[in-house]
Amino acid sequence: MKNEQQDQNNEYLFRAILELKDMEECRAFFETLCTRQELRSFAQRILVAKMLDEGCVYSHIVQETGASTATISRVNRSMSMGENGYEAVFDRLKAK
Repeated sequence: MKNEQQDQNNEYLFRAILELKDMEECRAFFETLCTRQELRSFAQRILVAKMLDEGCVYSHIVQETGASTATISRVNRSMSMGENGYEAVFDRLKAK
């Protein structure tokens, strides 16, 4: 039952995000929803994923992002075993 409730909560969050109309609304929403540290962590993770997608090595990613090798490994693992969420976004960003 708890997982079902969490799934519903997640779906509500995802639907809310899909309602954002532009960069300013997105920024305001996430700055309201997240702490500064959470937002920094999200931003760091997507940058790490982008750099991994581009073929960068761990040492370069550490130097450029300040991410730990553990964070880089987690992101790398989620990219290779995850839902392809990063790749979908990267493909769309590259197309623009």
